[in-house]
Amino acid sequence: MNIQWYPGHMTKAKRAMQEDIKLVDLIIELVDARVPFSSRNPDIDELGKNKARLILLNKSDLADEAQNDAWVAWFQSQGFQAVKINSRNGNGLRQIQGAVQAACKEKIERDRKRGILNRPVRAMVVGIPNVGKSTFINAFAGKACAKTGNRPGVTKGNQWIRLNKTLELLDTPGILWPRFENQEVGKKLAFIGSINDEILNKDELAAELVLFLWEQYPDSIESRYGVQMPAETGTLRDAYHILEQIALARGCLVKGGEPDCMKAANLFLDDYRSGKLGRMTLEKPQQE
Repeated sequence: MNIQWYPGHMTKAKRAMQEDIKLVDLIIELVDARVPFSSRNPDIDELGKNKARLILLNKSDLADEAQNDAWVAWFQSQGFQAVKINSRNGNGLRQIQGAVQAACKEKIERDRKRGILNRPVRAMVVGIPNVGKSTFINAFAGKACAKTGNRPGVTKGNQWIRLNKTLELLDTPGILWPRFENQEVGKKLAFIGSINDEILNKDELAAELVLFLWEQYPDSIESRYGVQMPAETGTLRDAYHILEQIALARGCLVKGGEPDCMKAANLFLDDYRSGKLGRMTLEKPQQE
């Protein structure tokens, strides 16, 4: 499976970010807590040179809690402020204001010495598609300021939002980078829904996810679907066989009672993405 997705609007969005970066003091980068490394756009580091940085591990409720803490510690060891959050229920949002002040303390101190008081921090909110930037902004602001959706590509243009006297946010569209040099990165982004599903072979993607969970979280499939998982991880062909068992267990059938693997694949991917298979982190900081 070769995964690449870089629609034309992302080139335009990146150019707009390059123009606007000089207007901001801070970059707030949202990553998906399930894949904190793979969900970081490497272009952001280049764009954000010499800017204060804050990493928000969003969707932390879907990730392994111990790994959430490990990733926060890892990002902090790299010189970033970092906070784990869940934009949907508001967990962690109260910590952000303090993290913003900590990230921008040098800028705030420079302003104070120049006699500039109470100038708001201007922050650009960045991240890959479907990482939850707009949901975060609306939750943080306490009102609907930005368009949201459960598919990549809802935010199309940059939008300034004044939160309070101390902080202004610039919402930006989710952008990827032109080519995934490591296809494992592309695969993980497809697992979490940050790649347009319409360009993917979803039954193959689901089989790849079965293989991954078979090795890392085998109990998740057994407990959700009542499917007996072999002790040893198998091949992609074996993963398709497990998808067939999931189809039978969930009544995903075609005429004649045969298992409908495509329907089971969609169900399985939806269950994973919504957390119904349990809290899982697909990569650990010490590996990166």
